Amino acid sequence: MAIADVTVLGAGIFGLSAAYACARRGARVRVIEAARIGAGSSGGVVGALAPHTPENWNAKKQVQFDSLMRAEAWWTEIAAATGMDPGYARLGRVQPLADDRALALAEARAVQAETLWQGRAAWRIRPVSDFPGWAPDSPTGQIIHDTLTARLHPAKACAAMAEALRQMGAEILIGDHAPRGKIIEATGAAGLAELSTALGAVVGNAVKGQAAVLGHDARDLPQLFVEGLHVVPHTDGTTAVGSTSEREFDAPARTDALLEDVIARARAAVPALAEAPVLARWAGLRPRAKSRAPMLGAHPLRPDHVILNGGFKIGFGMAPELAEMVADLVLEGRDRIPDAFRPEASLPRAPAP
Repeated sequence: MAIADVTVLGAGIFGLSAAYACARRGARVRVIEAARIGAGSSGGVVGALAPHTPENWNAKKQVQFDSLMRAEAWWTEIAAATGMDPGYARLGRVQPLADDRALALAEARAVQAETLWQGRAAWRIRPVSDFPGWAPDSPTGQIIHDTLTARLHPAKACAAMAEALRQMGAEILIGDHAPRGKIIEATGAAGLAELSTALGAVVGNAVKGQAAVLGHDARDLPQLFVEGLHVVPHTDGTTAVGSTSEREFDAPARTDALLEDVIARARAAVPALAEAPVLARWAGLRPRAKSRAPMLGAHPLRPDHVILNGGFKIGFGMAPELAEMVADLVLEGRDRIPDAFRPEASLPRAPAP
């Protein structure tokens, strides 16, 4: 049986994951990246692998659940193979409950999670006192603690996956190189911009995010979601806070006053962070498809290519399962892509006859 040749364009989390899934199945893989590994949002610092709420179940939530369940073995394998820590840990997430209405809704979701999460994770209502010195104030005295949410360090995870690929014999090339074999395009915000320009309609767009790394060690504690912010402790003893969602921006890679506001809000909401020094600031672009779901299937401009794009906010959490779908399609011709993920969900509709 001939060895399949696969070229992946883009070395963000989607591209590296697709390459890894194909290489694990014996394909000869080449990754071509225009700038550097994790050049876009995949080189960030937050890394919240957080699920959607356990209600109104749909294909997107099911794939996300399957991917979060797959993630521990996926990242453990990569860490063991490379000796590099991607920062993965599944310690859950804590959210305050603002009032009795929020508490009642959380209780209803807890019941639904028992079925939808198949007993493999839970959506729990717990007292704030269960996490002394860490959980933010909650007017009800209660919090949500879900045990499905995980975390990793985006830039370190991409570096570890790139090393795993090299160890498997894959090429990772920076710059302009010739593709070969079957081609997967995972080119992020630039790829969505190309589609929008070519089709004369918005297919997707870049959303700027800004985040910071603080010098506070909470590595054994769950992450927080408070005041619209993710507060994510990392295994290296730092804590990341973020992020903004900016549809309009001037400098994609430059932080500004919006990040200072994020830091101030995080410190106000989480007293443990009040005196934590800022160790690093980050800004980058996240690709958001018009459908708000990942985009996977035949490329609208090059139907013999496969597109994998649109991982806005959920890319790292969805990557393991989407990568396996891509490998199924490219290597086996097996299509198990949900309709909601197909490019057509974001493309302009043809006018009615």
